[in-house]
Amino acid sequence: MKQTIYYGGDILTMEEPITVEAILVKDGIISQAGSLRDILAQKDEQTVLEHLHGKTLLPAFLDPHSHITALASTMGLAPLDGAGSFDDMVSRLEEFQHKRTIPAGQWLTGFGYDHNFLKEKAHPTKEVLDRAFPDTPVLITHASGHMGVANSAALTALGVTSHTPDPEGGKIGRMEGTMEPNGYLEETAFTSLSSKLPQPTLEQLLDQLDAAQKVYLQNGITTVQDGFTRPGEWAMLKAMAQAKRFLVDVVGYAALNGHRSLRTENPAYCKEYQNRLRIGGYKMFLDGSPQGKTAWLSEPYATSPDGYRGYPIYTDKQVYSLICQALQDGVPLLTHCNGDAAAQQLIDGFEKALSSYPNASSTRPVMIHAQTVRPDQLQRMAALSMIASFFVAHTYYWGDVHLQNLGLKRANRISPARTAGKLGVTYTFHQDTPVLPPNMIDTVWCAVNRVTKDGVTLGECERVTPLAALKAVTINAAYQYFEEDRKGSIRPGKLADLVILDRNPLTVNPMDIRDIRVVKTIKEGKTVYSAEEGSRSL
Repeated sequence: MKQTIYYGGDILTMEEPITVEAILVKDGIISQAGSLRDILAQKDEQTVLEHLHGKTLLPAFLDPHSHITALASTMGLAPLDGAGSFDDMVSRLEEFQHKRTIPAGQWLTGFGYDHNFLKEKAHPTKEVLDRAFPDTPVLITHASGHMGVANSAALTALGVTSHTPDPEGGKIGRMEGTMEPNGYLEETAFTSLSSKLPQPTLEQLLDQLDAAQKVYLQNGITTVQDGFTRPGEWAMLKAMAQAKRFLVDVVGYAALNGHRSLRTENPAYCKEYQNRLRIGGYKMFLDGSPQGKTAWLSEPYATSPDGYRGYPIYTDKQVYSLICQALQDGVPLLTHCNGDAAAQQLIDGFEKALSSYPNASSTRPVMIHAQTVRPDQLQRMAALSMIASFFVAHTYYWGDVHLQNLGLKRANRISPARTAGKLGVTYTFHQDTPVLPPNMIDTVWCAVNRVTKDGVTLGECERVTPLAALKAVTINAAYQYFEEDRKGSIRPGKLADLVILDRNPLTVNPMDIRDIRVVKTIKEGKTVYSAEEGSRSL
């Protein structure tokens, strides 16, 4: 029996007692946690002694919400994150086309631009892309994943004309005073059309998926989500699992509206992990993005004099019906709600469903993002045992944008983790990767400090302690996955999914937390990432 003793540094358990001197791992399971003296008594000739040399060991992070298949897809796209202007984006696309030797006429795609940070403070139009790519179809995706821009060649290839109506829950941008598309595509108009693009070969997709999982591993994450799984994404995930190429555990959430059959067609994956892949439940969207001003609010955006509040994707009746479908199947439902009006629609739907499904709370429903959820709504969520998974890194990355779009009062209240905790709502933190990289340490820093890019403290009263922030991405996240008996804390009997950090987030200056680095990631007792050596195979 292979066993390893970890000692010689801070060991954080995420439950009482918060710290121990040493742990013993046997065949991938935590066997003992406690005093070094007691654990050394279990040593034999084959025991590996792992001295931490003052570094910090804690449970590996669990990703409460992201899209690993989408991250994999971005591996084949021109990187547009950090672009400062239209010209900068075009230059990056041209460079990518040249490096990848993409011939004229073949699709050119990019990901990660954010109009909020461009010099022009706007989305580009098709004309911007047409000037550089008159014959090449180009489609670029916004960092939020909720919108994008196509050039004329792409619009033609996708069949978008002045006669194409706006789809339900989405908008096609138009030239002023006409119905002629201007290239901008929003919400379902973007997602439905972008799904029609030519796909790489399966082998290329699996290689990109392998590269994506290594990004999670280098950030100390060993359980990863695919937060909106349709047949295409599922085919990729299933092929990866069958090839036994997963190093991380992956939990997929089938798109509830239209792809509920993924569960019935794959029953083995619904019961337990099959080669590190399982189906965790369903996912649905109720609105869009606050920084893109498509989130559905109860009060108008501060920058919209016409009273614009964003818009819903479904009617109340449709939402109630979808909730009932999930509850009928008895599985968790993750629901994207950025605006408080969308949050209200979800809460109302679940409360109504309780009359027909009194055990609804046992499925641990999750409100994804919950950016502008109000205290009165949090109280109702607590009564429903509804989990809030906050995209708390918005405080830094888009906090200044929210100050403009929402005004000071509402911006101070985004991702209200501390209030949630006080009101009895279990909460987790995520990055919605590929919107942001899956950097849990950076997210912990955001939750603890709540400072914007411009240095503004955003909602000081919603700051949480470093320990509370760490629990949000460990033991709370395990609870969200119904895996709290196997993951999320250091306790005998749990999987030895661990991460070693170069410093202790509980003892450094809070503003220095984001400088902490992952030294090693361990999955079931085996090192799968080392900062010195990179990722390894199991």
